[in-house]
Amino acid sequence: MRDDGAVPAYDGSAPCPCGWGEPYAACCRPLHRQEVEAATAEALMRSRYTAFAVGDAGHLVRTWHPSTRPEVLDLADDVRWLHLAVTGVERGGPFDDEGVVEFEAVARAEGRRHVQHERSTFVREGGRWSYVAPA
Repeated sequence: MRDDGAVPAYDGSAPCPCGWGEPYAACCRPLHRQEVEAATAEALMRSRYTAFAVGDAGHLVRTWHPSTRPEVLDLADDVRWLHLAVTGVERGGPFDDEGVVEFEAVARAEGRRHVQHERSTFVREGGRWSYVAPA
């Protein structure tokens, strides 16, 4: 697992892959660079999706709860993440300590379309949200 703090090159003026409609530089990049913390579980989930899309394994490792974090994280080079749709949010707001975010992430790999549907659980400890596991 590599976590040297480096953020992969991605055009900051391009729309952020998370789908909120902001440029990457004003949306998820500050979270990837550890300049700000995610205010909500949904914001963290969106930043994690974007980390997959831009190849930022370091952000994924840092935001994965230690109790469920894998020892090795290899991002597949042949997967292209295309679209994220958040389909549900339970708790996970700025005054909560736990939350669930349901989403569908669309990717293309080996010439085929794939849809990942997941209900992810998040916890906030010490003011920092982290991904725990599928609900």
